[in-house]
Amino acid sequence: MGKRRFAQDALSDWMKNDGPDSEIVISSRIRIARNIRNQPFPMLATNQQSREVMEQLTSVANSDELNELGNFDTFVLSDLNELEKRVLVEKHLISPNLANESRGGALILSDSESVSIMINEEDHLRIQCLYPGFQIKEAWELASRIDDIFEHEVDYAFDERRGYLTSCPTNVGTGIRASVMMHLPALVLTQQINRILSAITQVGLAVRGLYGEGSEAVGNLFQISNQITLGQSEDEIIDNLYSVARQIIEHEKAARERIIAESKIRIEDRIRRSYGILSYASIMDSKEAAQRLSDVRLGIDLGLIQSVSPQVMNELMVLTQPGFLQQVFDEKLNAEERDIRRAELIRRYLAPQT
Repeated sequence: MGKRRFAQDALSDWMKNDGPDSEIVISSRIRIARNIRNQPFPMLATNQQSREVMEQLTSVANSDELNELGNFDTFVLSDLNELEKRVLVEKHLISPNLANESRGGALILSDSESVSIMINEEDHLRIQCLYPGFQIKEAWELASRIDDIFEHEVDYAFDERRGYLTSCPTNVGTGIRASVMMHLPALVLTQQINRILSAITQVGLAVRGLYGEGSEAVGNLFQISNQITLGQSEDEIIDNLYSVARQIIEHEKAARERIIAESKIRIEDRIRRSYGILSYASIMDSKEAAQRLSDVRLGIDLGLIQSVSPQVMNELMVLTQPGFLQQVFDEKLNAEERDIRRAELIRRYLAPQT
C-alpha cells in the first residue's frame, strides 16, 4: 500500500463490502489495549523509552505470523503531515489522541484497512479490527489472533488478579472495547431513541457518537460499546453486546415498518427534500450534511430512492469531513470554504450519470 493510499480513497476496502444487517449496522469494531511489562505507560515515558517501545512493536509487523493475515505497512506519525493524520482520524484508523502524539507514535495498517494497530497511544499497543455490518464475533476472532501474535513476541503487563494493566482504569481487565456503529433514524423519528438508549446504559453498555467518547451523535449514528472490562470474560463481553445490538436492530426494523405504515407520504417527502437539497445546495455545513445524508440513506434502505447506492452514502459520510475535503480539493480551506466545497462535492456525487 502506497504511503498516501489511505488519504486518497475515502472508503477503506473493508467498507466496500456489505455485511449482515448492513442497512442498520454500519460497522463492527474490536479494540484491544495492551502494555509492555517493565516499561512506563506512554504518558510517563521519555522520548527514548517511547522510541524503544515503537521499535519493539513495529518489528512484529515483519513477522511471518502477522503477514499470514495480510500485507501490513508501518507509518511513523512524525513522518505524516497534519492533513494525513486528520484523514486517518476521519476514517477511524487512528484516534485523535494518537494524531496529537509526537513521541514514538506509529501505525501498523493492513492493505484493506480493516486492521489498524496503534503504537504509543494512551497505551503501548492498541489493536483495532473493523468489519462491515454486524460481525462483532468475527472481528473479535481476528483481533484475538493478532493479540496472540504480539503476546508471543513481547511480555505484556499482566496481573493475576486484575488482568491486563492499562493507562486508564476503565480498560483494566480484558482491555477490550467492542462496539457497533448503528444508523437508527427510525427510532429517532418515532421518538423511541431516548428510552432505548437509557435501557442500554443500564446493562453495562455505553452510547457515543461517530468519533467515540465525547463526540456527538450526528446523522443518527450511534456507537454502542461495552463499559465493563473487569470482572467479565472476553466472551461474556462480546455476547452481551451482540445480544443487545440484535435487539436494537429488531427495534429499528419495527420502527421503519411503522413509519412506512403510518406516515409514508410524510417520510417520503422528508427523504426527497433532503435528496433535492443535497443535489442542488451551494453551501452546507457538516451537521446539516450528516442529517440529510442520513435521510437519503434511510430512503435507499426503504426502497424509496433507487438511483443511489448505499456505498455512495458511506463514501460521502467520510469525504465530507473537513480533512478529506481539503485532501480531495488539494487546498487549505477555512470553515466557509469547506461548506461550499462540501456542497459541491455532494452535488458531483449525486449528479445523474450520463
